[in-house]
Amino acid sequence: MKLVTSLFLLSLVLCVNSQSWFRESLDFLDQARQGAGDMWRAYWDMREANFKNSDKYFHARGNYDAAKRGPGGAWAAEVISDTREFLQGASFGRNVEDSMADQEANRWGRSGKDPNHFRPAGLDPKY
Repeated sequence: MKLVTSLFLLSLVLCVNSQSWFRESLDFLDQARQGAGDMWRAYWDMREANFKNSDKYFHARGNYDAAKRGPGGAWAAEVISDTREFLQGASFGRNVEDSMADQEANRWGRSGKDPNHFRPAGLDPKY
């Protein structure tokens, strides 16, 4: 009887833990989805603004907004930022300095620091 009771309690605990894990996984994925949306919005704002020397600001802002969503948003921002820099050829020696500066702005935003640190003078206030 003790064995059956112990097995029942163990299975109950595992079931509750697995539901918590499942819920946390869904939350992480939702944060990642929203964070990717934040990154996309920052990208389109950058294209729309078409303002000289504003790319670092938009990098920092996209990463900042995504990271505010939680661990999933921060993860999405890091993956998107790293992939973007890799695909632009920075890892092959082209534009290394610019890529390093972009990555610094990305890390700045993900760490929760104010993206306005990179905001150029004269950028439209709507951004």
